[in-house]
Amino acid sequence: MHAQVSGNPRITPLDPHEFTDEARQLIAETFSNVEAIDMSDIPSIFGIMFKHPGLYRAQLQLGNELGRGGCIPARERELAVLRVAWLSRTPYEWGQHLVYGKQAGLSDVEVERVTQGSDAEGWDDFDRAIVRAVEELMGDYAIADATWEVLASRWSEPQLMELPGLVGQYVMAAMVFNTMRFDLLEGNTGLRRR
Repeated sequence: MHAQVSGNPRITPLDPHEFTDEARQLIAETFSNVEAIDMSDIPSIFGIMFKHPGLYRAQLQLGNELGRGGCIPARERELAVLRVAWLSRTPYEWGQHLVYGKQAGLSDVEVERVTQGSDAEGWDDFDRAIVRAVEELMGDYAIADATWEVLASRWSEPQLMELPGLVGQYVMAAMVFNTMRFDLLEGNTGLRRR
């Protein structure tokens, strides 16, 4: 039996009038055009996370480092993140990163293939290795030699080091998001979204 992972959040979000100065600073760090934001429009997930600003800040910093500042190309990064989201059954992350993945160049066919895993037909060797590495990291907590060799044929050492951190970041996010039962943002249909 699977636990409920979205809807009916377990923690009531702060109302915007309850946001601390630290929460307002985190909003400024999260949203690029904070002056244009009506605080009442801040999604409830932020109101929940602002109850533990240190956890939110740490996730934000690591996410920014691995996303905006990361060295894995966007398409390959999103391929890995989507596989994490699918395996961890995280509706919020799947729905959000599906958009990012398509913006980064993933096709509808590739997205559907992510749901089938590394054994699905149609992957090229390198994409298969990325998907397989996620499966290995989430299963054995390490990348197997054969998968590593394929990844190392194209990626630099920093990229190879980054992948386990990326997977770990999104596994941690999945645990927090699923346990808190974050509501989906408007337009995000979760795991049904393709």
